[in-house]
Amino acid sequence: MLDLKSNLVLKILQKECHGSGYKVIDKADIISSMPAKYRVDEDGLENIITFLERNECIHVKYDDDNVYCLCILPIGNQITENQIVQKKQKPNYLIFAVLCFVFAFVGGLVGSIIAKFINF
Repeated sequence: MLDLKSNLVLKILQKECHGSGYKVIDKADIISSMPAKYRVDEDGLENIITFLERNECIHVKYDDDNVYCLCILPIGNQITENQIVQKKQKPNYLIFAVLCFVFAFVGGLVGSIIAKFINF
């Protein structure tokens, strides 16, 4: 399981690396693509890239001072695809709760109206 920053870096790398080939990506581009709230420095990015490589999400062919040559492995693609599927399957409990309340209220109202007519 990936933490939030590793997941964000993996998504950014997937956007940059179209297809299955290797792509040369500048470290500054990755850092600037991250949201300001989760932005990391170069050392933090290097740690995240190493973590992703050890978890077999990416393969780094070479690492120079300011660039990475890497590709996304099938496990890395599978992680983000599973997250998309989980977001689509997440039920909306608020709508379910509101509908239960409305049906219970209408049922109680109809029951009290019927009881009122029976008592006449």
